[in-house]
Amino acid sequence: MEINYLRVFLAAFSSMILGSLWYGPIFGKPWMKMMGMSKEGMKGFKPSDMAKLYGIQFIGSIVMAFVLSQLPNVSLFLIWAGFVAPVTLTSVLWEGKPWKLWLLNNGYFLVLLYQMSYILSLWK
Repeated sequence: MEINYLRVFLAAFSSMILGSLWYGPIFGKPWMKMMGMSKEGMKGFKPSDMAKLYGIQFIGSIVMAFVLSQLPNVSLFLIWAGFVAPVTLTSVLWEGKPWKLWLLNNGYFLVLLYQMSYILSLWK
């Protein structure tokens, strides 16, 4: 299969934008509350720590976009329901996180899969 690296990069970059909106102005406050975090606690991160975390997250997003680009004509909902949703159940079942947090996080992943897929389908 031919790989369009620009589309993979843009799809990965779009995940960073969606994540900053999803976990920022859209659902940031309830997410922080369910995670037991505070704004004051977040200020404890040094800029170099944040850059490293965002860098690692971006690499993960590139891997996700690359793999998604290799799966033409698949049901994104089935990918989410068959892989993402069951794997993330551990946060509720074993880590004691609330179901609302699971729904919030998995809503993000479902939207992200559709967003990445849309970007990867452009310029064919």
